[in-house]
Amino acid sequence: MEDISTPNPLLQGLELTREPEPFAIVIFGVTGDLTRKKLIPALFSLFVKEHISRFRIIGFARRPWGKEGFREQAADMLDKKEFQNVSSDIKNTFLSRLEYIQSPFEEQDGYARIDEYTKGFHTRIYYLSTPPNAYEPIIEGLGNHGLQAQEHCSTRIIVEKPFGRDLASARKLNMTLSKYFQEEQIYRIDHYLGKETVQNLMVLRFGNGIFEPIWNNRYIDHVQITVSEKIGVGTRGNYYEQAGALRDMVQNHVFQLLSLTAMEPPNDLRPDSIRNEKVKVLSSLRPITYREVGDCTVRGQYAEGVIDGQEVPGYREEKGVSEDSRTETFVALKLFLDTWRWAGVPFFLRSGKRLARRTSEIAVYFKEPPHHIFSSQTPTLQKNHLIIRIQPDEGMTMVFNAKIPGYTTVMRPVKMDFFYGRTFGETPPEAYERLLLDAMIGDSTLYTRRDEIESSWGFITRILKGWEEDDSPIPQYRAGGAGPEETRELLGDEKRRWSKL
Repeated sequence: MEDISTPNPLLQGLELTREPEPFAIVIFGVTGDLTRKKLIPALFSLFVKEHISRFRIIGFARRPWGKEGFREQAADMLDKKEFQNVSSDIKNTFLSRLEYIQSPFEEQDGYARIDEYTKGFHTRIYYLSTPPNAYEPIIEGLGNHGLQAQEHCSTRIIVEKPFGRDLASARKLNMTLSKYFQEEQIYRIDHYLGKETVQNLMVLRFGNGIFEPIWNNRYIDHVQITVSEKIGVGTRGNYYEQAGALRDMVQNHVFQLLSLTAMEPPNDLRPDSIRNEKVKVLSSLRPITYREVGDCTVRGQYAEGVIDGQEVPGYREEKGVSEDSRTETFVALKLFLDTWRWAGVPFFLRSGKRLARRTSEIAVYFKEPPHHIFSSQTPTLQKNHLIIRIQPDEGMTMVFNAKIPGYTTVMRPVKMDFFYGRTFGETPPEAYERLLLDAMIGDSTLYTRRDEIESSWGFITRILKGWEEDDSPIPQYRAGGAGPEETRELLGDEKRRWSKL
């Protein structure tokens, strides 16, 4: 493994290592898919990369795994392609740090055992990797045993999404948390904020003189934010019936991208300086009243279709879904920010399942030149636009017009690409790696604050209430396509086009 103890002269001044104090992390709901697919692999990757060395991982769940059972399950979780070249000694060392507490979340005996497993560790982290209905009993259990405020310890609690299902429930959960934990102890996680390209948004905007001067309504025509998936609801039909695309994706992931795209420069890089600016964006969203819901939103459900050559069922044929369901699997919004910078610039947001491709991206479309001197040769020019790809193929693409070689001035759009993998020669760390490491260190920059959560839910709840008043049929869209046809009308200007899916 490369020795990073000797500074590289080319990287002087950069923070290369971020090793936390000795920590113990208790994962509630450790038997679930999130632990298997994300948490244990992320913790192991941090261990292999030598970001963490002194730690203990305690699983907390109902299943009768026991310590050895948990370690056997965790060994299976590490059976991944990226860990094939890691020695068995390193894996065994990691697995030896795992302990297990078998207990229902509602019973108090399990909480009484946490202190003996976390003793001797300065930092203690409680990770709620459970369904939302288990949050309150876990928080109460921790609070009743004084585990949130132990002397000479730094204690944090990480709460997974969904954080509420409307403004009232989000406020209730915040009140339960604040009964026992201080705000600086609460880490509300959104894994999108751990993605490298999302973090690079601020660097792109505020670290480059070519972008910040034109990042406003004088030069930008509109902004599109897309989070699309090829997969359907799969085995999550029961959950999705209670959530829908607006709650599941827009309130958290998409709004995070919106905030970072539209925020003002923070005074510094302290967590609250950044989060203050993000809250201002959400607070400046022009409310969509129930009368305007039909003009500013489009929702839809996927019907049967073809994905990657395979026929797939429609949403209403999925397991756990009602045959007359009105739950949206696609949503598109037209939003405006009532700020000096963004006055008059529409933001178009869309997210859906069973679409043509999997992508998360921000597309910033710039205004056309004021005078078309090349109109005789090229009557229609494509707007210059910058595409920031969150996933897959993290990077950016700048699209601009260039002259085609020859004896005329006919133009066509060309692309200038930047890919993280190609440029830096390595794959960016997985989002949960970065976010877990930040929580261990006590850096809450990439976590959402209470007022941020409640501001986003306040806006979304108005739309939900407007939809409740609307009994018109929900448009169906073919699986493998670009969503409902009605989405095109949302753009308004006939020259605007959605980014291709």
